[in-house]
Amino acid sequence: MVDVIKVSARSRSTAVAGAIAGVVREHKRAEVQAIGAGAVNQAIKAAAIARTYLADDGIDVICIPFFTEVSIEAQERTALRLIVEPRIVDSAG
Repeated sequence: MVDVIKVSARSRSTAVAGAIAGVVREHKRAEVQAIGAGAVNQAIKAAAIARTYLADDGIDVICIPFFTEVSIEAQERTALRLIVEPRIVDSAG
């Protein structure tokens, strides 16, 4: 299982994008987690930037967003998670 890349509102989107691209290159899949509007904004920007980084290597990726519950300091919080993985192109159609 690949570690989840956790993003905060103060995260540099280019640094997170580099982490996403590196994990996708190595493990073929990255998971990104953000809690709060600012963090989600940085995570989405990072995913878009990572897509351009990976396109240079001929890798086209998609993002699959979903909500998950996480426990932080004994409190349940709703987080947004993004799965970033290569797009599978159907050669038949």
